[in-house]
Amino acid sequence: MSENDNDSGISGLGWFLAGLGIGALVGVLYAPKAGKETREDLKASALDARDKAAALAQQAQEKAAVFAQQGKEQVSEYVDRGKEYYDRGRTQWAQYVEKGKGLIQDHQDRIAAAVEAGKSAYSNTTGESTDS
Repeated sequence: MSENDNDSGISGLGWFLAGLGIGALVGVLYAPKAGKETREDLKASALDARDKAAALAQQAQEKAAVFAQQGKEQVSEYVDRGKEYYDRGRTQWAQYVEKGKGLIQDHQDRIAAAVEAGKSAYSNTTGESTDS
């Protein structure tokens, strides 16, 4: 079934192009103008189409340049924002590390004080020295 659909699509396109060519030929043969005038009109139309195509290409190039510039600006903005987030994160990380070091030192000091208090209490109750 799909094989027939593909063949009819290609065949349909072929028939369309054949009809277009035949129509153009009949139009040229039965045109009210002479052959030279028809050729000049075709030439003028072709030159006009070329000029329009060149103008459209120029417009497209200008729009592409504008879009490229906008893209560069957006990328630059995102890069700057990323750097800002990185710096902020790095600063916070450094603060957390320093806070952690302070907490560890505080706990070490408390443990050392508790050990000393324990040694002192032991030596007070037993009368022995614990200078080891």
